[in-house]
Amino acid sequence: MQFSITSQFLHIFSLTIFIIITSSLSQSSQFCDVGTEIPSSKLLIKGGTVVNAQHHQIADVYVEDGIIVAVNPNIRVGDDVTVIDATGKYVMPGGIDPHTHLDMDVGFTATVDDFFSGQAAALAGGTTMHIDFVIPLNGSLTAGFEDYEKKAKKSCMDYGFHMVITKWDETVSREMELMVKDKGINSFKFFMAYKGILMINDELLLEGFKKCKSLGAVAMVHAENGDAVYEGQRKMIELGITGPEGHALSRPAVLEGEATARAIRLADFVNTPLYVVHVMSIDAMEEIAKARKAGQRVIGEPIASGLALDESWLWHPDFEIAAKYVMSPPIRKRGHDKALQAALSTGVLQLVGTDHCAFNSTQKARGIDDFRKMPNGVNGIEERMHLVWDIMVESGQISVTDYVRITSTECAKIFNIYPRKGAVLPGSDADIIILNPNSSFEMSAKSHHSRLDTNVYEGRRGKGKIEVTIAGGRVVWENNELKVTPGTGRYIQMPPFSYLFDGLDKKDAIYLNSLQAPVKRAKAST
Repeated sequence: MQFSITSQFLHIFSLTIFIIITSSLSQSSQFCDVGTEIPSSKLLIKGGTVVNAQHHQIADVYVEDGIIVAVNPNIRVGDDVTVIDATGKYVMPGGIDPHTHLDMDVGFTATVDDFFSGQAAALAGGTTMHIDFVIPLNGSLTAGFEDYEKKAKKSCMDYGFHMVITKWDETVSREMELMVKDKGINSFKFFMAYKGILMINDELLLEGFKKCKSLGAVAMVHAENGDAVYEGQRKMIELGITGPEGHALSRPAVLEGEATARAIRLADFVNTPLYVVHVMSIDAMEEIAKARKAGQRVIGEPIASGLALDESWLWHPDFEIAAKYVMSPPIRKRGHDKALQAALSTGVLQLVGTDHCAFNSTQKARGIDDFRKMPNGVNGIEERMHLVWDIMVESGQISVTDYVRITSTECAKIFNIYPRKGAVLPGSDADIIILNPNSSFEMSAKSHHSRLDTNVYEGRRGKGKIEVTIAGGRVVWENNELKVTPGTGRYIQMPPFSYLFDGLDKKDAIYLNSLQAPVKRAKAST
């Protein structure tokens, strides 16, 4: 994510036409072609292997008006139903990306993907819902929420919000209650980095953790030691290291590990669940593993770039190529990627996000003489589902049911929207993908649907292609053609007290009973 954020741009967007985007269109025209779409309210997906997080079976899936009605073998329907043949393919819940930054203002610029282009890219890649981070306006959660409501009016798929906390006072505390009780937000993010901009201290972190616990909201942390990063940046500049490699060198893995350990211990002290976003290193992963082994409720979220890439690109002699890999925490040395994959396969880490935060070459060039001035972020919202399949399933590290769990179901459970989302079950929203394990994909800036002019996965090929995406019962991706309608996306409210909070009151009671205090003492006679 970016290193500076001030006021937000207000983007008001209104369209009454349907827009058809094909993967063959050029970067300059892919959002300009106009057509019409007449979606069927009834769909039958026939003969595929239906995969949920717990089991899979060969069955048909019948959909009416955006809801899954039945999942059974050999469903018979009338002539007014659109039929999709999924024989030999996997039918799975659409992906849920828990970590994105669309239409995000960082003061001097904004991300190139907004709530239309970013979501369009997501749908082409098999993701049917994402959760974005609302940045307060001048510290106000309410103003920030209203700002993002306006930005999201152009949405073409379902979305939810996390809320960032940048300061602490009684107003913020009251607004947190409002966000949970009235606005459907059940998670709050605290930055332990970006000194002087977003970074909060341990006192604020403790206050925030306590408030999250009382509200049944998940506390999330960006875990890097911001003071040490600031010192590392100063050191690199003094050494004359001003290029993209200086970014990685200034914030080594040990600083991610330290902050992760500190956040875990403070969350344990408060006895509240903790969600660590974008786990990029062995150092952070091992702290999460240790805490989970001890019984603490800690969620670790690796992201696509951390699983698929290594830091060598940051040393590329071409500045434009090196700059596109700058993100925070940085992509790590070779070996961290394999360790994160292994942790994901064994359950030490629980789900995969992207931290999709797209800045183009011109925006990145702002830091050509000083890496500290470069907006941080990489793409991934369109690539995540394919990357995870190729890296984790094709390699035999996880099963197809595990794939559904880490790309969709676990996110739905953590943020308390399961089984509405994250499942192919009767009554669930008809957010469905059809994946052909025998087809191949190739990733490129020339063919992706983001507005970004680069792609950190440029030229990557792999097995397992998402051939159909269905969002809210509408076929939005088929035959390499994307059919998206601005304004059709819905804001999904996420209620508090997910499964992560089950039994926490018992742990509190055990703690209080263990204190053997206060001790009754006779008052000293005078």
